[in-house]
Amino acid sequence: MLDIKWIRDNPQVLVEALVKRGQPSDVARSTVEDVIARDEGRRNHISQLQEAQERRNAASKEIGNAMRNKDMALAEKLKEEVGAIKAFIQGGEAEERRLDKALFDALAVLPNVPLNDVPVGADEDDNVEIRKVGEVRQRPNWAKEHFEIGETLGLMDFESAAKLSGARFTVLKGQLARLERALGQFMLDLHTTEHGYTEVQPPLLVRDEVLFGTNQLPKFEEDLFFTPHAGSRLGLIPTAEVPLTNLVREQILAQEQLPLRYTALTPCFRSEAGSAGRDTRGMLRQHQFYKVELVSVTDQESSIAEHERMTECAETVLRKLGLPYRTVVLCTGDMGFGARKTYDIEVWLPGQNAYREISSCSVCGDFQARRMDARYRGREDKGTRFVHTLNGSGVAVGRALIAVMENYQNEDGSVTIPEVLVPYMGGTTRIETR
Repeated sequence: MLDIKWIRDNPQVLVEALVKRGQPSDVARSTVEDVIARDEGRRNHISQLQEAQERRNAASKEIGNAMRNKDMALAEKLKEEVGAIKAFIQGGEAEERRLDKALFDALAVLPNVPLNDVPVGADEDDNVEIRKVGEVRQRPNWAKEHFEIGETLGLMDFESAAKLSGARFTVLKGQLARLERALGQFMLDLHTTEHGYTEVQPPLLVRDEVLFGTNQLPKFEEDLFFTPHAGSRLGLIPTAEVPLTNLVREQILAQEQLPLRYTALTPCFRSEAGSAGRDTRGMLRQHQFYKVELVSVTDQESSIAEHERMTECAETVLRKLGLPYRTVVLCTGDMGFGARKTYDIEVWLPGQNAYREISSCSVCGDFQARRMDARYRGREDKGTRFVHTLNGSGVAVGRALIAVMENYQNEDGSVTIPEVLVPYMGGTTRIETR
């Protein structure tokens, strides 16, 4: 969430940011003017309430003076005035709550402001490649996509999954199921032992205010799954970013505690609203999938450097797996709602003859912290400041499975196990039909 004081002081900067994100200039200007007008209306109303409260207090003293002077007519007149003021204040407090909510709702749907070095563009075609790692070999004519490999091995079953749950679910069996588990365990071990993240096993069901804190609500409600609970509801997490980041909600941390770095391997649940017709074959776009998430909580001065560090941690996973990849910086039109800057890491899939996203690492500034009321006290500060938050995939386990299957496939239909995963596979070096 953006700071209303900053918006009042920098309205044109916000207009330009919204235009960079794809809003027409007249819509962007109208949006900013509406937010400022709501704030001005709220502030004017609060000022009137304060004046009324001051007048009520003064009139109450005047009543006492009138009573001491036995001026009963004046006392009665002042009592009537105080009664009217009390009624105004009572109704005014309800109006203040309404105006607070109206401003809050308007701020809640404003996206974050991109950093100055983020390329301006409309969509993924305007993203900028910043590095490419690993050799992309010419696609052999026998190369298959992951679902063809998995079905031939008899270890990837979409038909049974559809009977159980419908489209966009998969049943993995045998050594493919173990390979997915091995990938997740390898990533957790890497991030905890080499990269200094603390492993967390968080709840998979969270409250609305937690989803709001990491900006899934209200904008992305249609992409979430909910279940009734205790007269309300809980949401299934779309990513472990949600519970991990909210671990610091409504807290005041000491600067010496920062940075906090968390990682978790969890199932994630997404309705994939708006993705009809996209990646309908195979495991690329599922309603349920596993992902290793990375979350960092830093002070204001460290967040940009932490973003580079987090991206390097995610890239290390692919380098150790021997998977070719490229890293791109997302343009303003393709960047997520809560991000100030995002790197996407795209792994090479020979079966598709294309790079596909496997990790997205974003720095959010204090955007999420304002929604969560997460603060820290600086070493020399009397007051508090909002923390900065970052999140990234370290990496998507299902997509890593796809990448390993396609990059390590053999002409006979078998799949070689990357060397780093062999210990997690109990010494197995190849998955093949029996």
